Amino acid sequence: MKRNKDIWVFGDYRNYFQNRVTLQILARAVDLSTQTGGTVCAVVLGHRVDTYVAEYIAHGAQKVYVIDDPTLRSYSIERYSWLMSWLVTRYQPETLLVGATRFGQEIAPRVAKKLKTGLTADCIDLEINTKGLLVQTAPSFGGNLIAKIITPVKRPQMATVRPGTFPELPHDDAANGQVMVLPLPGDLPEDRIRLVTSEHRPSKKQKIEDADIVICGGRGMGSKGKFKKLFDLAALMNAEVGATRPVVYSEWVSHDALVGQAGKNIKPKILLSFGISGAIQHTAALSDAHFIVAVNKNPNATMMKMADVAIVADANQVCLGIIKAIKEKARD
Repeated sequence: MKRNKDIWVFGDYRNYFQNRVTLQILARAVDLSTQTGGTVCAVVLGHRVDTYVAEYIAHGAQKVYVIDDPTLRSYSIERYSWLMSWLVTRYQPETLLVGATRFGQEIAPRVAKKLKTGLTADCIDLEINTKGLLVQTAPSFGGNLIAKIITPVKRPQMATVRPGTFPELPHDDAANGQVMVLPLPGDLPEDRIRLVTSEHRPSKKQKIEDADIVICGGRGMGSKGKFKKLFDLAALMNAEVGATRPVVYSEWVSHDALVGQAGKNIKPKILLSFGISGAIQHTAALSDAHFIVAVNKNPNATMMKMADVAIVADANQVCLGIIKAIKEKARD
């Protein structure tokens, strides 16, 4: 079969209403397809998945490949990766994109190995070059470098995409798409692991990528103890706390809080930046922030120049002052 120019997006719907990465990738695939001429397709595996099929069409998918069967009710890495490889081999898409979630980080390498193709992990941008190849941009060497990677020969071109990298398209109730419902292959391998029971425990904490207000701190906070005051401020403002790489490496906060090329991309309505100079590894992840307030002793710091409001002062003292003012206002 001749390979086509289609762009496939793997549909990870297990935590659909909180995890929007599949919709974000679909939006980027729509942009890319205008240059390649291919069809944007979603792939959905599971049982009773009609709702998610309709959602993907409403968010840009022109075609959806569906395998709906009771045996796929529970996720199985062996079966899901085998089915994805089988589908790709059968329909020959040019590109396969997967969200860089824990799920995607598990399944994508296995699929790439089965298909004997390359995989670029944790991409922060996707483009089409003049030769029609997918340029996959990803941080490397701990975020010190940005690598632009292509897959010149092997197919499909595969990449996992960091959540929050691209904005999703608005929901379009009038959108139409082709649905290809396929039977479960008869030679599907048996699972070597049997799921006995499972329990979904949603996180009470919102993801920093989705937060409307983010408070980021750097080494300018002075110490681990002083940095913790940012969490007190965040609790008062219903915000999430982010950090720069030096803060994470100093173990003032966990790696989950890292904002930057090696961490999370954020797009808050309000970003409060405390004691951050503004290294490119950090500021590259802030381009979609709507309004930035920066506090730093150095008025010439890059972060101060990026800010809508720049306050030349000690970051720790300003943080404590804001906490005090909010608490006094609450008592009035």
